[in-house]
Amino acid sequence: MTVKYTPEHEWIQLEDHETAVVGITLHAQDALGDVVFVDLPEVGKTLAKGEVAGVVESVKAAADIYMPVAGEVTEVNEALRADPSLANSDPMGNGWFFKVLIKDMAEFDVLMDEPAYQKFVQANS
Repeated sequence: MTVKYTPEHEWIQLEDHETAVVGITLHAQDALGDVVFVDLPEVGKTLAKGEVAGVVESVKAAADIYMPVAGEVTEVNEALRADPSLANSDPMGNGWFFKVLIKDMAEFDVLMDEPAYQKFVQANS
């Protein structure tokens, strides 16, 4: 499965040729600390790339979750809403935030791959 990353520390993984799963990176959850609340987008809502899709709150801070690509939210992770700590214990797996039907695959294609994201994190730490 293809995973890409944003400068705002979201990851997006293709499930098929137009649907993807979105969450926060290991780096983001490390920086936030213990996540205590998540505000997830509404299913059926269409958002532009870069638009705020939700909020994650931790014991340290609150941070916006941005849409990595334009598209329609098709599903949210109700398990994460019930147990926000999943964003810490399994951010790249069961701690996913929402699924999106991608409007323009070109927006996905220009996001960072894993090596580029790791360089970005190192350069900005």
